[in-house]
Amino acid sequence: MLSHLPILQVIIPLMAAPACLLLRQRRLVWMFATLCAALTLVISFQLLYQVLDSGTIIYELGGWQAPVGIEYRIDALSAFILVLLSAMATVVLMGAHTSIHKEIPEDKQTLFYVAFLLCLAGLLGIVATGDAFNVFVFLEVSSLATYTLIGLGKDRRALWASYQYLIMGTIGATFILIGIGLMYMMTGTLNMVDMAERLPAVSESKTVFTAFAFFIVGVCLKLALFPLHLWLPNAYAYAPSVVTAFLAATATKVAIYVLIRFTYTIYGVDFSLSHLPLPHILLVLGLLGVFGASIVAILQDNVKRLFAFSSVAQIGYMMVGFSVGTPAGLKAALLHVFNHALMKGAIFMAIAGVVYRVGGANLSGFKGLGRRMPLTMAAIVVGGFSLIGVPLTVGFISKWYLIVALLEQGLWPVVGLVLIGSLLAVVYVWKLVEVAYFQTPDDASDDAIQEAPFAILLPTWLLVIANIYFGVHTDFTVTVTDAAVRTLF
Repeated sequence: MLSHLPILQVIIPLMAAPACLLLRQRRLVWMFATLCAALTLVISFQLLYQVLDSGTIIYELGGWQAPVGIEYRIDALSAFILVLLSAMATVVLMGAHTSIHKEIPEDKQTLFYVAFLLCLAGLLGIVATGDAFNVFVFLEVSSLATYTLIGLGKDRRALWASYQYLIMGTIGATFILIGIGLMYMMTGTLNMVDMAERLPAVSESKTVFTAFAFFIVGVCLKLALFPLHLWLPNAYAYAPSVVTAFLAATATKVAIYVLIRFTYTIYGVDFSLSHLPLPHILLVLGLLGVFGASIVAILQDNVKRLFAFSSVAQIGYMMVGFSVGTPAGLKAALLHVFNHALMKGAIFMAIAGVVYRVGGANLSGFKGLGRRMPLTMAAIVVGGFSLIGVPLTVGFISKWYLIVALLEQGLWPVVGLVLIGSLLAVVYVWKLVEVAYFQTPDDASDDAIQEAPFAILLPTWLLVIANIYFGVHTDFTVTVTDAAVRTLF
């Protein structure tokens, strides 16, 4: 059984999704979906342990050896991301049953779990596969499920947000497919390792450069890099709150994984970062994202949109780390991928509790919530501290490693800009804190507002505790990212 863990990681949620339709009771469907996500988490930890102990795991589907057959290839990087995806899915599903009770119509709640598991299966498949075309296939599986999840929101604007994401996502996926198709035309293979071995012989071809350009643009659209981020704010703002929490913690992270996998494993460091101006482009766009999105976040009146633009800014930090082009820079980017998932997962799960009690996420509805919902607001504050980079939180670890990587390359001006970007985070986090703790509600009936339900508080505070734990004890994240970086370089 242990030898089949790579495929079980994907098969379990993929088969469980249609099985949800056979269960009649919604609570039973929720328990079944949560159990499936928990199984993927156990499998991902086992895969990570095997990789760290004995190296890369190769699983041949149907016994057909690559490059003729399709293989799943789990190394330190993919195992690390698999743990992140399955953990976030499990934690979010823990509070999903209660949260969607008020945000998704009763007759569509089973459909939510079907789409959620399909999305999870697609994301896990992208990370596990060693076949370039399979990346596109699983990308479409997860994307189609994501469009459905976003459109389940009660607000009619959720349909527009889903449609907008569908259009933008389809354009991005088309660019990715064109890039993969051109690479296949030049190499005659879709296996990533085999493609990496054949590409150097044709690396000076205009077709390879064209393929690289198409692929980079498509992936940057999927990961919401400024200015290709326009689909993200509405998707996060109008989707059901647990959907926002899951997407913020996983979807863009998988796109960053794909960017790293193709640039480092297939094209290689020399081609991607030395012969082309990609690092300079990503550095500029990353910094523009940090400042542009942070300034727009400060101006928002909807808290979900506020933190959606914050996500665009945080993706900018990841791209700055990636653009350094050194092991230290890539390590900083990977650490922030993991840490940002914990931050935004905690914040959006806490917002789910607010939406459950207040009925919306407008800033005016947060007046006085620091006293009425102390545990919920404390979770948002801790998540905000992580975004700023306050010591003893995971955000500080990310910023520290990023600044060290920049200083090693003598990029002092960029360090200054990173620090200024953190100060902008202080502004929009304080904006929320001021309303919640220093303003009184306009309506006296708001006195009836209670703390969020325990079913939402539990996963929220698990993520809050993780924000603090991994901000103090960095052995796990640093060890695994070290192993991933060594493999890639």
